[in-house]
Amino acid sequence: MKAIRIHRHGGPEVLQMDEMEIRQPGPGEIRIRNRAVGLNFTDVYFRTGEYAPPSLPFTPGNEGAGEVIAVGQGVTDLMPGDHVGYVSLLGAYAEEHIVPARYVVKLPDAVDFATGAAMMLKGLTAQYLLRQTFRVEAGQTVLIHAAAGGVGLLLTQWARHLGATVIGTVGSSAKAELAREFGADYVIDHGREGVASRVRDITKGEGAHVVYDSIGQATFAASLDSLRRRGTFVSFGSASGAIPTFDITLLARKGSLHATWPVLFDYLATRAEMLTAAAELFEVVASGAVKIPLHTQLPLDVAAEAHRRLEARETTGATVLLP
Repeated sequence: MKAIRIHRHGGPEVLQMDEMEIRQPGPGEIRIRNRAVGLNFTDVYFRTGEYAPPSLPFTPGNEGAGEVIAVGQGVTDLMPGDHVGYVSLLGAYAEEHIVPARYVVKLPDAVDFATGAAMMLKGLTAQYLLRQTFRVEAGQTVLIHAAAGGVGLLLTQWARHLGATVIGTVGSSAKAELAREFGADYVIDHGREGVASRVRDITKGEGAHVVYDSIGQATFAASLDSLRRRGTFVSFGSASGAIPTFDITLLARKGSLHATWPVLFDYLATRAEMLTAAAELFEVVASGAVKIPLHTQLPLDVAAEAHRRLEARETTGATVLLP
């Protein structure tokens, strides 16, 4: 089969298509013929070495959708021919992939492969951020950085569905329009406006209950300054670089804030957790409350171009790669 492999860390040019063998699934595993693969900023972190892969070379990619080819011993709730979506620690940028069964779920009939690949990692990320890391309730105010991105648009819609007031930050007028289209009550262009001061204006000096920050270094200070007393800072990415090391007493000085860096797979540690989270995701999508913004589909063999666009902030919504 063909797979994108990374033999050394670096820029998009290190993504290369290789021929490789694939084994049969072992106990508790499933072999999947990928029909679509999701693109995420996490893929960039692994490519550059900011996140360390188990070894080099490796195949990137953390979400996909396709058909079950074979199941290993002990797998009883999925069978060959099933249409499935999955999240994976690595390895999705390939024609076929072997995935632990606990991370694989059947796709609803109304969800095609491209949409399934676009919604698994990003959608489950939105689920754990909004429903578990900080449980958003009606009447609260949430600040979402990169509100026009793949996860940002899902967070925006879902938070609005929960009855929260949504403030989104973006980097252009086009992205501002998109964020509003998907439900943001207020949009801040961070290149033109001070984020924290605008949040204070919008909330009449109170600040947001929670900030969801996937940007990192560039937004860290503004995120803390945008929170109300005892608010929660949720950092789940570092697109602009890692946040600086800080004295934990800073949180006290800013109003007894809470801060956390959650990881998806800690919320999917059991099969039951995976099924519960996926069911809630599929429910809000089926109801129409959350639409999956699939904006770009590209062949897998141009993965390098997809990475270039992602890093240059040229993308909105989700991009999928087609093997």
